[in-house]
Amino acid sequence: MATATRRSGGPAVVRTAQRAAAGTLLGAGLVGLVLFSLGRPHPWQALGGGLVVACAATLVGGALGFLFGVPRVRGGAGAGGAEGGEAHGSYAPNTNLEQVSDWLTKVLLGVGLTQLGSLGERLDRLGGTLAPALGGGEGTAPFAAALVLYFLLLGFLAGWLLTRLALPRVLSDADRALDLFLAGQDRDRKGDKVGADDLRMRAMQHLGLIGTSAGKADDLPGSMLPADPAAGAERVVAEVRSTARRSALTASRVRELFADGSEGRRIQALALMQGDPALADLASVLEAIEHPRSGFEQYHALLAARGLMSRLPAEEARRLRDAVAGRLMASDGIPYGSDRSWLAEKILSGLEAPVFLPQQQGGPEPAQVPAAAASSERNP
Repeated sequence: MATATRRSGGPAVVRTAQRAAAGTLLGAGLVGLVLFSLGRPHPWQALGGGLVVACAATLVGGALGFLFGVPRVRGGAGAGGAEGGEAHGSYAPNTNLEQVSDWLTKVLLGVGLTQLGSLGERLDRLGGTLAPALGGGEGTAPFAAALVLYFLLLGFLAGWLLTRLALPRVLSDADRALDLFLAGQDRDRKGDKVGADDLRMRAMQHLGLIGTSAGKADDLPGSMLPADPAAGAERVVAEVRSTARRSALTASRVRELFADGSEGRRIQALALMQGDPALADLASVLEAIEHPRSGFEQYHALLAARGLMSRLPAEEARRLRDAVAGRLMASDGIPYGSDRSWLAEKILSGLEAPVFLPQQQGGPEPAQVPAAAASSERNP
C-alpha cells in the first residue's frame, strides 16, 4: 500500500519541484532587479526600464529556444493512416518550419562560434547602451549586461522546454484529427453515416473541442478482441461494427446478446446495431440511452440511434426523441459539451422534421415549423 501511494504521488511531486525551480529562477532575477532599482536615484525609472529589458531578452531567448526545439517529423509520419486503421487520404505534414529551424540554428551557431573572442567586448558595449534605460550611474552598465544575459538564457530554456514538451503533442493531435476527419468523409461517401460520425467525434476529441465518454468497458468479450492487442475499446467496437453486415446473426440474436446483462455484451450488441440497422432493436437502444452502465455505453447507444433514425415510424421516432431529450435535460444525464451531447443534439435535429402549415388567404408564404410545434398548435 505504501509503495502504491509513493508511486501515485511521484508525478505530482516532480511537477511541484519543476514549478518551484522555474519560479525560483524567475524570482531571483526579478528580486535582483528590484534591489538594484531601490539603490538608484530614480528607482521607478530603473525598475520600469529593467523590466522592459528583461522582457525583451526573455522573448528573444524564447524565440531562439523555439527554433532549437522544433521537432523533426519521423520518416513515414503522417502516412500511416488514421487512428484505428482508417485511411487519411493524400496528406503529408508540411516540414517548412523544421527546415527553417534547422537552417537558422546552424547559421546562429556558426556566427556565434566565430564571435566568441569578442563576446566580452560586445556585452560591455550592450551594457553601456542600455545603462540610461536603467537610470544610469556607476555600476549600471555591467548590471544591464548581466540582466540581458540572465533573462536571455532563462527565456531560451523556457522556450526550448515548452517547444520540446508541448509542440509535438499538439502537432500529433492535429495530424490525427485531420486523418480522422478525412476518413470520416470517406465513410460518409460510402454511406456509413454512423462510422463517419464516430470518426468525426474522435477527431474533435483530439482537438479538445468536446469531452470524451468516461467509464469505458473493461469486460469486453473475447470474441471482440482486435487484431492489434494494444488497440483500445474504440478500435474493438469499430471492428465489430465493420463485420455486422457479414455476420450470420439475426435481430433476435442481437437482442438476446444485449439482454445478457454484462456491459461488454451490451456494447457488442450496440456495435452490431450500428453496423447493420436491420439488426437494431429500439427497446435495447432506448434502455442503453436511459439507463446506461457507463458513458461509453450511452455514447454507442446514441450512435446506434443515429443509424436507426431514417427507419423509424412516427411513434417510435417520438419515443426516441423523448428519451434523448429527457437525458439531455436531466441533471444526472448527458453532460453538456461532451461527445454524447453532440450526438444527442444531432439526433433531435434530425427527428424534428419540418412540416408545412397551410397558407391563409392573403397571408404570407407558408412557414416551416418543427413537427412538435405544429402538433401543439393543432392540439392546444
